Amino acid sequence: MTQEERKPRAAERKNGLAVRRRLFLRRVGVVKVLFLLFFLGVVFRLVQIQVVDAPRYQEIARRQHEARVVLPAARGKIYDRAGKLLVSNTLFVSYGADPKDVGPSATVVARRFAFVFNRASSWYLSRLTATDRRFVWLERRVHPEHSRRIRASSLEGIIEMTEPRRLYHYGPLAGQIIGFTDVDNSGLDGIELLLNDRLKGRDGHVIMQRDARGRRLPSMDYPRTEPVDGDDVVLTIDIGYQSIMEEELAAGVDRAGAESGLAVMMDPMTGEVLALATYPSLDPARVSKYRGDPPKNRVITDMFEPGSVFKLVTAAAALEHGLVKAEQKFSAEQGRYVVRLPREKPRTITDIHPYGMISFREAIELSSNIVMAKISDRVGAERMYTMARNFGFGSEMGIELPGEVGGQLKKPTEWSGTTLNSMAYGYEVGVTPLQIAAAYAAVANGGVLMRPFIVKRVVGQNDEVISETHPQTIRKVISPEVAHTLAGFLEGVVERGTGKSARVPGLRIAGKTGTARKFVSGKYERGSYTASFVGFFPAEDPKVVCLVMLDKPRAGAYTGGSASAPIFKEIARKVYTMSQRFARYPPGESGNGRAVPDVTTLKTEIARELLNSQGFEVEVRGEGLMVWDQDPAPGTVLEEGAPVRLQTEEDASRLRPGYTTVPDVRGLPLRRAINSLAVSRLEASVRGSGVVVSQSPLPGQEVASGTQVVIRCEPKNLSLVRM
Repeated sequence: MTQEERKPRAAERKNGLAVRRRLFLRRVGVVKVLFLLFFLGVVFRLVQIQVVDAPRYQEIARRQHEARVVLPAARGKIYDRAGKLLVSNTLFVSYGADPKDVGPSATVVARRFAFVFNRASSWYLSRLTATDRRFVWLERRVHPEHSRRIRASSLEGIIEMTEPRRLYHYGPLAGQIIGFTDVDNSGLDGIELLLNDRLKGRDGHVIMQRDARGRRLPSMDYPRTEPVDGDDVVLTIDIGYQSIMEEELAAGVDRAGAESGLAVMMDPMTGEVLALATYPSLDPARVSKYRGDPPKNRVITDMFEPGSVFKLVTAAAALEHGLVKAEQKFSAEQGRYVVRLPREKPRTITDIHPYGMISFREAIELSSNIVMAKISDRVGAERMYTMARNFGFGSEMGIELPGEVGGQLKKPTEWSGTTLNSMAYGYEVGVTPLQIAAAYAAVANGGVLMRPFIVKRVVGQNDEVISETHPQTIRKVISPEVAHTLAGFLEGVVERGTGKSARVPGLRIAGKTGTARKFVSGKYERGSYTASFVGFFPAEDPKVVCLVMLDKPRAGAYTGGSASAPIFKEIARKVYTMSQRFARYPPGESGNGRAVPDVTTLKTEIARELLNSQGFEVEVRGEGLMVWDQDPAPGTVLEEGAPVRLQTEEDASRLRPGYTTVPDVRGLPLRRAINSLAVSRLEASVRGSGVVVSQSPLPGQEVASGTQVVIRCEPKNLSLVRM
């Protein structure tokens, strides 16, 4: 190859090397740029993580290594007026699980929980497998004794913790007042709801650190926030009165074949609610057993047409305005009175019993609708409406319980031609039982309407009184003279009129019966009534006013005088003999002793507490749940520290399974005899009425539970006047 041929080729090689070098340098530059961009990206990401998003990642890290554990506050206690503990707290056990940690052990866990808690294992298995959550509840607030059977430490992923739960010291007693709490210990009804903010307190917390094995250890780097316990609440109710009322109301509803019943007791001088009950009652510890919503507190939530107990308003208006004299005579039209109204059909007003000429006083005692209708014509619409409003009807009373309604009281401009006469004997008006009790309390105390209240005080830490309720006057309704006259009328109702079955020997009672046909689906339902009795005692110095109302009594006796008054009688008799403020001493006694209260048919533990609180020693015979006899007899005056012997149901361990001992009920009133047999798990077959004079089988015999005991009674000299 010539020199000339080599030169072009050398030039080409040189050019190629230059091109390749440029390409190489370009690629190196690209790589450098990429490395620079990558470095810048890393720097940017580090800045983003370390500076911009640092709080978020710190929070994630903190969650992984720290846990905030709640320190629950103890919910406040609830007491009765005498300081008896009604509601406190106890620690129960709850079980949760981390489904991810449980993993393949889910079947084993489900089977163990199903065996201990008697629930289908599939229920637990579905909670452990059908969720992406890291925590699920398996059981909440169960008895601590289950810990030994569950052995949570041996189950992977299972968490055992203690949680507070309400402890009801008297079981369902006063449940309608107290209310209940939910699974998180927040109030849902009654006092628990109304004063939830006071009772619940404030939860505290502590920060725990997790080690590599997931164990929790207290963190010393964070302060511990201590819980603040809830305030305590003292109610105005007397648990002894409450027990008597609930026992007698339940028995009376059963005896009358009624659908339900209610009762309320007040101090007429102060407005304090001493007892309040509905039947069926509410058991705060077993709310889940009720189908649908738990029973309402119908004393304040339901309206009724009151019937003849509303005649108090008509009588008060007539007397206050001087329109009628006590002994002024009216024709009762022999039980049938036709009222002719302009532009309306004639209307017939009837009385159950036919009467001729009777006085105003007798019209109240005998509960004449006809005479009261005639008197309402004299009173007139405006004065009738004003008096009803002054007595508190048509507006809420302001008691510290949730759900109170104000009733229904139409203005005179909304009245029809029949309203004035109908209202005179308790129709075309809607009232609550609490309003009725408060109205009669106004008569008992001399004419002043007091605001009913049930919370006596709220007490904080170190016994500091945070708030206290004092008696509050709403208004003066009638003059003391009119109140005295009305009280005399009402005492005559019990002594001579429709309320004879409320009489208690040795105790002056003033009261009124009421029977109202129920308005159902736009019409008054035949054979369906509300029966009520309201009264106060002692009539000469009233200390207690009490209302008893039954819904749809069906066992023959459906009126207020025959269905509700006997319940009032038993409540009044027991309260009168139990309470020291009613104690009477025989001639010659110094009065240094105390009268033994009547605790028969009360639950044994309640009877023991009541006697102990009044200074008596208690000896209990048998291991029964209720007292069916006591020695000495009620009313006996004993020195402080003297023993009172209570006879309860026989010790079941000494009897054959399914057997019981027949108690001696001879000489007992029929009601107490039936209670004593019921306590011994025996049925009563009654012959006659009054006091038991014989029984079969005889006392002391061992018989099978459920055996029928025939008791023969002799009637008392007590006539029932139906209205």
